[in-house]
Order: sequence, then structure tokens, then C-alpha cells
Amino acid sequence: MPEVDIKKGEPIDRALKRLKSKMETEGIMDEMRRLRSFETPAQKTKRKARSNAKRNKNKFRFTLRTAANASSSNSDED
Repeated sequence: MPEVDIKKGEPIDRALKRLKSKMETEGIMDEMRRLRSFETPAQKTKRKARSNAKRNKNKFRFTLRTAANASSSNSDED
């Protein structure tokens, strides 16, 4: 569970906003929404496909960047 330290004199609203953003980045809010109601098998398949596509997109993007850096450093040695 994410924790937020409240600084002296900090408004509670700002601390709640930081807590909410931490929960959002960790995926807790999405999981709560998902578990709140029944999810049909078709919806489950679509959700998993979307998350896999997003993961693969990021993986592909970062592998291209590292491959481009490696090839540019190899061409500098010539």
C-alpha cells in the first residue's frame, strides 16, 4: 500500500492528490474498478490484449533506442 508523508503546514488536499497519483501509477485504482463488477470473458480477453499491446509497444520502443545507440557507437569506432 502506498504511503504519503504529510509535511508540516501542507494542505490535506495536496497530500490526498499525491496519494491518488501514487495509487494510479501502481494500478491499484484500475484493479479496484475491475473487481467492483463482474467482467465477462470477452472483456477479460480485451483487457489482457490491451495491456499486452501496451507492454510490447514500450518494449519495442526501448529496444530500438538501445539498438540505435549500440549501432551508432560501433560506427564511431570505424
